[in-house]
Amino acid sequence: MVRFIELLGAYIIKFTEELGRVLLLLGNTTRLIFIPPFEAKSIFKQMIEVGIKSLPVVLITAVFTGMVLALQSYTGFKRFGAESMVASVVALSMTRELGPVLTGLIVAGRAGAAMAAELGTMRVTEQIDALETLAANPVKYLIVPRFIAGMIMLPALAVVTDIVGILGGYSVTVGLFGTSSTTYWKRTWDYLKMDDIYYGILKACFFGGCIAMISCYRGFYSEGGAEGVGKATTSAVVLSSMTILISDYFLSAWLFK
Repeated sequence: MVRFIELLGAYIIKFTEELGRVLLLLGNTTRLIFIPPFEAKSIFKQMIEVGIKSLPVVLITAVFTGMVLALQSYTGFKRFGAESMVASVVALSMTRELGPVLTGLIVAGRAGAAMAAELGTMRVTEQIDALETLAANPVKYLIVPRFIAGMIMLPALAVVTDIVGILGGYSVTVGLFGTSSTTYWKRTWDYLKMDDIYYGILKACFFGGCIAMISCYRGFYSEGGAEGVGKATTSAVVLSSMTILISDYFLSAWLFK
């Protein structure tokens, strides 16, 4: 029992230290966003890395998510004669939850892992130490552009996911089951409110910031050579995914009262 308490205490202390370091890095990053010089070129480069290069897998995920959602909803609603409600379910599910969450998980697995691996490699090869020696702020140069890119591009990708997912649902509902196209779009707009879209975009912006900050933190403070970089990359993806799923509940409970 004593051993268990010791291990629990050590874990709590380690978790508190890690959380404190993340919050300090977040505060420093937020402060440096508004201090010149502004690295516009680096920001656009990271926007391409986070957004444009993630687009193919986001599109594939979105279209098949919308198709599966429509397929399962139609099968279930047909038992109650409510097939016309499929469009509403697809639209609300994509804009409120599946759009921002799935996009966040995809970006965490692709761009987040790349951020952690790149910064981790720079740390173990002492490139970050070299920047500090040259009086260049590594947080300003390396983390701020990634943080801004994550908060900008994830909402943009989430909007694309919403649109493509709804179109995927349309292709199944209208093309496969022969439902009226007019009915599908009417049901979509009858129950979909602008708040559903806005709140989904807000959640995606929060997820983007979390992914960038966690991934950069794990890479920035990695140690132990190539093995340490691998561990940092893995932990960045896992922690980002867990943060997205956990925070999604609290954000949904707060936004969609």
